[in-house]
Amino acid sequence: MKNIQILLILISSIFIVSCESNTYSDIAVVTNPTYSANIGPIIKSSCTSCHSGNAQSPNLETYAEVKDATINGELICRIDQTQACGRVMPQSGSMPKTTIAMFLLWQTQGCQN
Repeated sequence: MKNIQILLILISSIFIVSCESNTYSDIAVVTNPTYSANIGPIIKSSCTSCHSGNAQSPNLETYAEVKDATINGELICRIDQTQACGRVMPQSGSMPKTTIAMFLLWQTQGCQN
């Protein structure tokens, strides 16, 4: 019985230590964001697993698709928690405010590639 208790404590400890958070780390403030240097890598790591090919709409695989989704407001609305337009994306957890601010700045500056 004592061996079972020790084993359960050991397994519980390993489980607790191995857990990780699904939150995003803050990024440095970027004053002139571009798709290729800043936006694209975030979209690729956070969005294209669901928004590519014939999966969820909108498709976010290319610069043109991301630019279109940003200009029409769909992408910004989903990542910006202050807007009420449905479920916040990405599903794994909200992006940091600095990342959202960078997307807004990218949009304001004309969605440069």
